Amino acid sequence: MSLTPKSVDFNEIWPNLRSTAEAVITLGNVNRSDWSTRFSDVYTLCVAHPEPYADRLYNETKQFLENHVQNMLATKVALDPCSTSTVNGEPDLLQRYYDAWTEYSQGVKYLDNLYSYLNQQHIKKQKISDAEVVYGNLSSDTMEQMEIGELGLDIWHIYMIKNLSDDLVKHILEDIKADRCGSPEITPNRVKIISGVVHSFVQVRGYKRTGQLKLYQELVEFPLVMASADYYDNEAAKLLKTCTVSQYMEEVIKILEEETKRAKKFLHATSMWRLRKKCEDRFVNRRLDFIYSECKDMVSQEKRKDLRNMYKILKPIADNLKSQLIHTFLDHIKNEGLETISTLSGENIHIQFVENMLKVHQKFHELIADVFENDSLFLSALDKACASIINRRPGDRQPCRSAEYVAKYCDTLLKKSKTTEAEIDQKLTNNITIFKYIEDKDVYQKFYSRLLAKRLIHEQSQSMDAEEAMINRLKQACGYEFTNKLHRMFTDISLSVDLNNKFNNHLKQENIDLGINLSIKVLQAGAWPLGPTQVVIPFAVPQEFEKSIRMFEAFYHKSFNGRKLTWLHHMCHGELKLGYLKKTYIVTMQTYQMAMLLLFESCDSLTCKDIQSTLQLNSETFQKHLQSLLESKLLNASSENLEGNTKIELNFDYSNKRTKFKITSAMQKETQQEQIEHTISAVDEDRKLYLQAAIVRIMKSRKVLKHNALIQEILSQSRVSFTPSISMIKKCIESLIDKQYIERTPNSGDEYSYVA
Repeated sequence: MSLTPKSVDFNEIWPNLRSTAEAVITLGNVNRSDWSTRFSDVYTLCVAHPEPYADRLYNETKQFLENHVQNMLATKVALDPCSTSTVNGEPDLLQRYYDAWTEYSQGVKYLDNLYSYLNQQHIKKQKISDAEVVYGNLSSDTMEQMEIGELGLDIWHIYMIKNLSDDLVKHILEDIKADRCGSPEITPNRVKIISGVVHSFVQVRGYKRTGQLKLYQELVEFPLVMASADYYDNEAAKLLKTCTVSQYMEEVIKILEEETKRAKKFLHATSMWRLRKKCEDRFVNRRLDFIYSECKDMVSQEKRKDLRNMYKILKPIADNLKSQLIHTFLDHIKNEGLETISTLSGENIHIQFVENMLKVHQKFHELIADVFENDSLFLSALDKACASIINRRPGDRQPCRSAEYVAKYCDTLLKKSKTTEAEIDQKLTNNITIFKYIEDKDVYQKFYSRLLAKRLIHEQSQSMDAEEAMINRLKQACGYEFTNKLHRMFTDISLSVDLNNKFNNHLKQENIDLGINLSIKVLQAGAWPLGPTQVVIPFAVPQEFEKSIRMFEAFYHKSFNGRKLTWLHHMCHGELKLGYLKKTYIVTMQTYQMAMLLLFESCDSLTCKDIQSTLQLNSETFQKHLQSLLESKLLNASSENLEGNTKIELNFDYSNKRTKFKITSAMQKETQQEQIEHTISAVDEDRKLYLQAAIVRIMKSRKVLKHNALIQEILSQSRVSFTPSISMIKKCIESLIDKQYIERTPNSGDEYSYVA
């Protein structure tokens, strides 16, 4: 075949081409040689000389397709009253349309291939670009020819669908209704036909650049959704008359699943959510009062199956419509949590509090996972409920003790016990869950740091690794600033171990024997929460200790020039060996108690006046520590009143089953309430300083700031540690104005300026 353009007779070539086109469009047999020849004919007509016949070929093919579709409509598809193929007593229009469409749509694809040269070299080159459509304000269908495949689909739409759409849609809706009613006539083959007809409305506009689904939506989707809404209303009304809430929800879930499957069977994918949304609106949104009527009982009795069903049907609707279920669930957690902790009592109240709260949290966390699919709204409700329970104040003037309990719970775990490290680690990890809900984290920090100090000083920790791991957990939860002092305390203990080793090596090198075993902890004054006990109590150090103390001071000042050592004897303890009794005893006691007993090394009895004056102790400290020795029976007193001439003597008849024991440290005579009040008072002072520093920092950065904006900045910065009251913030602002750090801006009552 020559590809050179030549003069040809259109009327001579077209009849053969038309004949082959007719065989192709009807899926008839076309032999290979005829097919190849027709390809050549299309090419020849498109490049004919002197005038190409491309436009005439296009018009003749268009006319051929129009005639073919009109003929199919008249002879194969239109209603035929004599037809014996029926559905519901009427001629089966859907079957005939489906058969015709299946044949035609496939034939048009083959015909589009036959005309590929016309499509590529003539039609496509004349197409309007997307840019011209958008920026040239032109329609994508204006002033252009369509490719033959597109043309065939457009002609089907004009001559077939426009004429039959009303009847087709009527039968589609009837068949879908019959399927809902469980009609046996809706067989798998029938489903295939309905789906094919429905999708033909999409496929016939598939070549469009925009709005491919518009025809389908207008003809099928909109009428079906409206008809379905009426059906759903009627079904919902029937169910309300016969079902309980539990049964109703089960039926609704079943219907929703069936409608989803039905949409997948018959409709385009985009219709599924619209149909389901309409179903949810009629069965759920408009029946919320009925669904919620038993919500409180279901939640309070924790009926998991019913709650799971309720969540399933409420999940897709707007969050505000689910709020009643969420609030009911939140109130239930609050009630159970408050009931759990309201009856706590005894010495181990802190253990009960934390472990009971963990049980509540774990129970409802598992319930949310099982019933509510870990929905963030329900997890948020759990957080709010737990925060409300944990931060609840017993009364207006009573402080919340949760921070104290959680800190003491950690102290119990970290002290020496028979608990394994793995158990301690797991419990401390769980404890952080409760800690995160505490609002007054600075109160927790105060209690925790004091308890940590006692454990470290008195060497009561189960494991230093566990201590460090807990501090790291707190650091991860609240940041470096929160645990800065805790880290420094921990570091001091490590450095003290090294310092003691160096001191002992120094003594060996100098060949010095102190006569006692000495272990000293050097603590940074700013890091350790030693409270009011940091005030040095007057004390004349016994001769037995004097040499050791002076030697260590000399060694320390030589190593660290310029540092000052303050001895905290009231925090020291030691072991004293008693050899004057029938059995030898080793007793652990405080320094003051040890000093008193050492006075009896050279005599068997002394007066209170002699003991106090020798040790130079104040009356309160003297009475307190002497009393503990009398209560332990190591000493006897001639009178209950420990006054100047009261005689104190050794008890040579002392006996104890244990040869190694400890005399309980004489603690400050403060009630538990006084200790809590003292801690809260210290926290309040810290808060005022923190807020004042924050205000100065903010104002230094901003220079000028409105009152409300300053309040918000302060709340934002302090939220990590505590939530200050507005009144406290205002007092701090006034204090800084008095100190001339900031001032009120002239001519403005609610604006502050930084004073440089």
